[in-house]
Amino acid sequence: MNAAPADQIRLLDVQALDVRLSQIAHKRKSLPEHAELETLNKDLTQLRDLLVAAQTEESDCAREQTKAEQDVDQVRQRAARDQQRLDSGAVTSPKDLESLQHEIVSLAKRQGDLEDVVLEVMERRESAQERVTELTDRVASVQAKTDDATARRDAAYEELDGEAASVAKEREVVAGSVPADLMKLYEKLREQQGGIGAARLYQRRCEGCHIELNITELNEVRAAAADAVVRCENCRRILVRTSESGL
Repeated sequence: MNAAPADQIRLLDVQALDVRLSQIAHKRKSLPEHAELETLNKDLTQLRDLLVAAQTEESDCAREQTKAEQDVDQVRQRAARDQQRLDSGAVTSPKDLESLQHEIVSLAKRQGDLEDVVLEVMERRESAQERVTELTDRVASVQAKTDDATARRDAAYEELDGEAASVAKEREVVAGSVPADLMKLYEKLREQQGGIGAARLYQRRCEGCHIELNITELNEVRAAAADAVVRCENCRRILVRTSESGL
């Protein structure tokens, strides 16, 4: 393949722009906010799960407390009725009186036990409520940090995407001035060689693979016509000659 020396040199400009685009893409992918957001989102998910568990516990305690208080109220009402019967003198049989008095005593003990249950449930509910408050505050704090990191990431995205668009536009213009067949070869090699399809020959060294050409390879390059598209024998990239090639 042949191409004017100026076209080959412009290919180096295309390569430089492609390297810059790759650098921008890598920087976009490796922003520190990515790792920060990954950690924050994991923390947020864990905290939200804990918050749901605490809210569920508080809700369960609330229902348990309501049920225990209803049980206390039922026992209190029954004891009050028994006491009223006892005070009214309606029960005259000694056996019935003894039975009624025994029931009043039993109800008093039952009421005391149930009131202890109410107190225990109330303590657990209060603890759950405190946990809910604590976790709600922690979720809000982590969410604020997440929002801040997201904003910083998006701002970096905007800046990098703007730079990439500018470089891509410049690349389009420069690539448009390079012969199509030369660009086709360059694109093929760039895909095969990790993003580098063309390299400068500088001081007898290929800047693609960084290997110095031996004397036989140098003689072949020297003998090639100025418009010949030469390739590095080591990495097979397009080797562009300049005044600094050391030939």
